[in-house]
Formats: sequence, structure tokens, C-alpha cells
Amino acid sequence: MEEIERELREGIEVAQAMLLESTETIKKTAQALIQCLRKGHTIYLMGNGGSAAEAQHFAGELIGRFKKDRSALPALALTSNTSILTALANDYGFDSCFERQVDAFVKAGDAVIGLSTSGNSPSVLKALQLARKKGATTIGLTGQSGGKMKDLVDICLRVPSDSTPRIQECHLAVSHVLCYLIEKELFG
Repeated sequence: MEEIERELREGIEVAQAMLLESTETIKKTAQALIQCLRKGHTIYLMGNGGSAAEAQHFAGELIGRFKKDRSALPALALTSNTSILTALANDYGFDSCFERQVDAFVKAGDAVIGLSTSGNSPSVLKALQLARKKGATTIGLTGQSGGKMKDLVDICLRVPSDSTPRIQECHLAVSHVLCYLIEKELFG
């Protein structure tokens, strides 16, 4: 029982710290994504491991629905096509698997979101660098330090924790808040 309570309490404490420290950054992120969508652009998402799952979940909420039945929103998780990922990893190395997709798809005005609990995932960093060069709005969701990512993105949303599970829990919560704000603004 103590371990269960400790784990749940730790998650609650990190979420409360996030509430105190990151509300403005979440608002700024929502505004950037809303502007991207209003102008007919696309949101691209990427991450590795658990962050890949988070990217796919976020894209699914935007394409499908969050709380409202509404038009689909253009979002693509660069983690979902296994044929593309494995071909790029095989031919160019894993560190280029998102960068090549950014090169193929991303245009100025799009938004590119990189998720990395450490902020140091080479595959995500390379893609964010290229996205920024191409004129996309770059957004990072990461842990407390921000890693190298914090200096490569327009907006860096840092979860105040070094614990991978706590960071991922907050990334999920933030993606849900962002979906809510996007739906509210675009669909009333």
C-alpha cells in the first residue's frame, strides 16, 4: 500500500508543480497550434518509445475527436508508419528517421512537436532543427532540464521532474489540455 500511495502522490505532486510553473507556456503552445490550424497548416508530432505513443495519441485526438464531434484536424505522428521508419533507419540511420520525414512533408507555417523526456533524443533534435529552418513553429515537450531541445525550439514545455514516468504522465495531461483548448477555440 505504501508503494502505491507513494507513486500516486508523486504523480500528483509533479502535476501540481506543472500547474504552478507551466500555465503560461501551455497557453502559448495552444495559441501557436490554433494559429497553425486556422491558417490551414498541419501539426506533426514525434518521439521515441513512450513519447512515440504520446505523439500518436495526441494526433489521434486531433484527427478524431477529443470531447466534441467536429471536423478532423490535420495532424500526423511521424512515428506511425513502420515501413517508412524502418527503411529510413536502415538506409540513413535511426537518427535521421524523423528528419527525412520533416524534409518530405513540413512546410513553413506548420507546427512540429517533439516529445523527449530527456530533451536529448538525437532523432527528435535533428528533425526539430530542420523544421525550424523550414519555417515551422517548433515545440518541445520535455523534462525538467529541457536538455538540448530547449535551445532548438520556439516553445519548450518542461515538466518539473526528472522521472520518466512522471514526465510522460504530464505530457499526456498537457496534450489533453491542448486538445480541449483547440476544440474550444476552433469549434466553440
